[in-house]
Amino acid sequence: MEYTVKSGSPEKQRIGCVVAAVFASRTLSPAAKTLDKASGGMISNLIRRGELEGDVGGTLLLHNVDNTLCDRVLLVGCGKEKDIDTKTFRKINAVMTSTLKASGTTEVASFLTEIPVKRRSLSWKIHQSIEAIDATLYTFNQLKSEQKPPRRPLRKCIFSVSGRGQLAEGEEAVRRGMAISAGINLSKDLANLPGNVCTPSYLAKQATNMQKQFPKTRVTVLDEKDIEELGMGAFMSVTKGSRQEGKLITIEYRGGDKKQKPIVLVGKGVTFDSGGISLKPGAAMDEMKFDMCGAAGVLGAVSAVAELQLPVNVIGVIPTVENMPDGSASKPGDIVTSMSGQTIEILNTDAEGRLILCDALSYVEKFDPAAVIDVATLTGACVVALGEHPAGLMGNHKPLIHDLLKAGKNSGDRCWELPLWDDYQEQLDSNFADIANIGGKAAGTITAACFLSRFTKKYHWAHLDIAGVAWKSGKQKGATGRPVSLLVHYILEHLEHKK
Repeated sequence: MEYTVKSGSPEKQRIGCVVAAVFASRTLSPAAKTLDKASGGMISNLIRRGELEGDVGGTLLLHNVDNTLCDRVLLVGCGKEKDIDTKTFRKINAVMTSTLKASGTTEVASFLTEIPVKRRSLSWKIHQSIEAIDATLYTFNQLKSEQKPPRRPLRKCIFSVSGRGQLAEGEEAVRRGMAISAGINLSKDLANLPGNVCTPSYLAKQATNMQKQFPKTRVTVLDEKDIEELGMGAFMSVTKGSRQEGKLITIEYRGGDKKQKPIVLVGKGVTFDSGGISLKPGAAMDEMKFDMCGAAGVLGAVSAVAELQLPVNVIGVIPTVENMPDGSASKPGDIVTSMSGQTIEILNTDAEGRLILCDALSYVEKFDPAAVIDVATLTGACVVALGEHPAGLMGNHKPLIHDLLKAGKNSGDRCWELPLWDDYQEQLDSNFADIANIGGKAAGTITAACFLSRFTKKYHWAHLDIAGVAWKSGKQKGATGRPVSLLVHYILEHLEHKK
């Protein structure tokens, strides 16, 4: 998909389709008014007859509108002007895209950028439009025997800006939006692959390919021998139950000054989670291929940062394994020693994500990080607590938490802070080791973060539990690409703050 920006009047656009907004109570947007005037009142007459009310999601596709150079005009209902928020704006763009896709339109000039969204800039609207359009067009059919591409795919979108003075801002917004959207699609593609294709070795290969694509990246992959030599007993306790060899992948993007401390992103990469000896129920177990969405999100975010060539140092660390019930798999009651030296009693082998993450969180101390953010589909309890809308957020540094909450709000990829109080730590007490890997039924998301917090005392750290937001079930089953947008917006806002 090609995206560009252009200034100009809607009736003068020589293109397949011009898109304009109509608000609730049949109020025309400025672009719609201009088209209406050019056509001698054609649009307002249709609106008066009740062809389009202006409610969110309503559409009216017009052909051969008088005194316009475009083939079609698409009017999109946007609801009340004062009520348009991030969700509504994205929905409007999604409706536009699906309508155009069904109509066979290949090129479009969108004047939806003139829609007022409270406290949001032109740049933000272009970002969000690109993400919404690409999300609507996204398909995953690589593994189908018959792939039927659209007969006439939508291939070009021009965003309207009010004048030449906004062209530079618009072009930069397009560049950023396309990079973030590409990172989201990479994340989706990896997560949607089945576990027999997307193994730890496959993830390592994809990371190595990034090194070829982006000169400022360097990738290292540690195998199980290296991991064992580092003393990562918690990590090894998970991977030893699978015939697929576990990997520890590090992607270093060095776009900033050599003295600049890096932002480290750690992504849980369990490419399939059977639960191990604590076997999961069979229903929907296929969705456990999505247990590597944290890893996919980190790969997508680092890819976007590298594509944008941002002046920042970012390191992605991905511990990746399969969790399988082999004869050599860990058993409930086993005790292992983590890289930090702390001993862990494994009371449940299905709480394996924290076991690979804790060793990865100890490993990243070597980078002397400015901040560490781990991303993991860690607990079903997070789905119970927050549903499928925000990711759960906890951490040990209030400014970092604040910045992530802000980035989530600005990106539309929201998160919600849960308490990480010392009161919860005692739930992890063990009679036989320094710490147990589960804390009982109560506050499972928080006790999982409490477990990780034991390994993050030497730096500023935040934990994103994305179990509720990383994929969708049912008819729309598939990865969402979250939290790529949140992570990249956090890094962009971090750079703005440093100026």
